Amino acid sequence: MLDLEVVPERSLGNEQWEFALGMPLAQAIAILQKHCRIIKNVQVLYSEQTPLSHDLILNLTQDGIKLLFDATNQRLKVIEVYDLSKVKLKYCGVHFNSQAIAPTIEQIDQSFGATHPGVYNAAEQLFHLNFRGLSFSFQLDSWNEAPKYEIPHGAMVKRMHIYTGNNLQETRAPVMPLACFLGNIFAESVDVLRDAAGPLGLKLHLLTAGCGPGVMADSKVRSLERSIYFGDSCQDVLGALGSPHKVFYKSEDKMKIHSPSPHKQVPSKCNDYFFNYFTLGVDILFDSATNLVKKFVLHTNYPGHYNFNIYHRCDFKIPLIIKKEGAGAQTEDCLLTTNSKWDQIQELLGHPMEKPVVLHRSSSANNTNPFGSTFCFGLQRMIFEVMQNNHIASVTLYGAHRTASQTRPESSSSSH
Repeated sequence: MLDLEVVPERSLGNEQWEFALGMPLAQAIAILQKHCRIIKNVQVLYSEQTPLSHDLILNLTQDGIKLLFDATNQRLKVIEVYDLSKVKLKYCGVHFNSQAIAPTIEQIDQSFGATHPGVYNAAEQLFHLNFRGLSFSFQLDSWNEAPKYEIPHGAMVKRMHIYTGNNLQETRAPVMPLACFLGNIFAESVDVLRDAAGPLGLKLHLLTAGCGPGVMADSKVRSLERSIYFGDSCQDVLGALGSPHKVFYKSEDKMKIHSPSPHKQVPSKCNDYFFNYFTLGVDILFDSATNLVKKFVLHTNYPGHYNFNIYHRCDFKIPLIIKKEGAGAQTEDCLLTTNSKWDQIQELLGHPMEKPVVLHRSSSANNTNPFGSTFCFGLQRMIFEVMQNNHIASVTLYGAHRTASQTRPESSSSSH
């Protein structure tokens, strides 16, 4: 049985690990994988057809705990303990729930002190007692009529929630805490730079924790802006973003068969290679002959995709210039985002002339894919990988090299 410390408005954990509000989904899953011998039978709950309409939930069924992640930014929003009989809980090092200590209203008063009167929910038959960043729900099944303010003696806690702010219904996932950076950089957002012809590169709005000698040397989150273009060298990318998490060499080009004359292409002696930046949700492909950037891949990390949880979600914005036909021909500026659906994109860009390429991912050890195939459509030097629920799994950008007349914008940084 897990023995966990409750920190209102912050976390639930022990000396080995901690689920902290604002933690990225990937880090919570990494904790569960590392301690899989102790934390077993974990469910991933999400809406298959409308993944943005409901929270993404990790359900620790053996321990009676749910971790609720915001569907859009995929950071931890609420920690719910729904079965207190399966876990030991303490506050400031003192247990208020264990096999020997029942979580009654008297015990909660003793452990947490006074607060505002509770609120009764007739539909749930629960009495909610709220502290800042923490609430307890008491079962009132045995009482015929609910009291107005005071919770009856001996009432037992049925559920507990940890969240940010004063209102569980209105809570939002907080910004990522400093403890979750772990030496990585994260992308707050990614803007696609383009001209009338198509994409030119990426402008990344980055977040990183200050590092220096001493534990408290720099305890701020720093904001950085970095721009990368097609035709940039490896050194340009390393100078802007640092070392990638992984370098992946392409063993074969599975899309070559769709080129005009694949049989005429001379086999390359060396392979193109990717820089994988998992916490940015971005891959950068380099040409093996020139070592210059030739493609960018932006990942949305939707559940139900084969690559789910390999990348953090890339919150990208792609500006579009839509030309309206007619006598007074005009242009209209539109924006594609991580949340845009394929039918919305087609309304803006028009329907592709060619049929999609069907992409079926599988590993070398297991050629089955429970999530099914995805479909790749090419429009305006962009390839959209579309899932069966109409959401975008990834966007691949390719385009012309940067010319000498296109100057690199100055990078800037700030702290907050």
